[in-house]
Amino acid sequence: MKRLWVIFALLMMSGCQTLGYVGQAALGHARLMASREPIPEILASPTLDPQLAQQLQVVSQAREFAEANLFLPANGSFTSYVSLDQPFPVWNVFAAPRYSLTPLSWCFPVAGCVSYRGYFSQEAATGFAGQLASDGYDVFVAGAEAYSTLGWFNDPLTSAVLWRDNNQLRALVFHELVHQHYYLPGDTAFNESLASFIEQQGLYRWHEARGEPSAMTQYQAQEQRQREFIDFVLGYRNRFAEMYASDAPSAARKQALQTEMREEWLGRGESAGYQGFFAGPLNNAQLSTVGSYFDWVPAFEQLLAEESGSLRRFYARVEHLMRLPDDKRRQALNELMQLKAD
Repeated sequence: MKRLWVIFALLMMSGCQTLGYVGQAALGHARLMASREPIPEILASPTLDPQLAQQLQVVSQAREFAEANLFLPANGSFTSYVSLDQPFPVWNVFAAPRYSLTPLSWCFPVAGCVSYRGYFSQEAATGFAGQLASDGYDVFVAGAEAYSTLGWFNDPLTSAVLWRDNNQLRALVFHELVHQHYYLPGDTAFNESLASFIEQQGLYRWHEARGEPSAMTQYQAQEQRQREFIDFVLGYRNRFAEMYASDAPSAARKQALQTEMREEWLGRGESAGYQGFFAGPLNNAQLSTVGSYFDWVPAFEQLLAEESGSLRRFYARVEHLMRLPDDKRRQALNELMQLKAD
């Protein structure tokens, strides 16, 4: 609780207007933390559902592997479990101007500037979204299966992620533990590309250690579908941007492009996935939620290759990149991208 109030005090520096928002965040997080059950105790129960037992064991093994082989100390995270009485632990609210793809952002001392506000109550999230909509913004509310406290707390596993298969559960653990140790406030592309790269490395090394490289095939197929989806959305985002930059953006042109986008993707059939995304409004706020989590992955691939696969030396190089000014860091990453391409 001490750390909770430290974060609470820091966020209060953002101004009195954030009091209600920070209050619900502090209370919601405290309730979630109070609901945790130690995973070893759950696994010891003779009446435990076998499927849940198997999933908790996958997470525990992934956590141990991350510490021993990926050099990512978990510091108590994912050692506890919360069975939620709602579908998600938090709901995020996104907003953007009617004719712009630049999302609104909110800045805090700990996390930096982020393009959403998270609420532990769906009702509170939709209420805030309604206020923004009344001010003329495009808005989008989406449930989040997990959130990270960036190492400030021992993050629990929640029931919201239990639909995932074994590889996806391991990937979640690897990905979130990276955020606890390597996080640049305000640089989403760097943070997510690094976490995505280590997530991939973690799964490769997990299956290699067990002599089962073929087990990566399903994960790689899922990853490929994700990249195709992201590339598709980014392509249409460019078309929206061109339309907004023209002399005559209009609601009619915007709606026509949204319809074209929806019909083109759904025409690929259910095997393409992401059907739920296209049931949404496809407005600027929703489109802002899709960014390439792979922007700098080739740069990190090159960085690891230069260090002959040594993750310890790789992390030292990453820490050096994090200390650079923003423009110097982007320059260094672009140079690594070029080396990878050559």
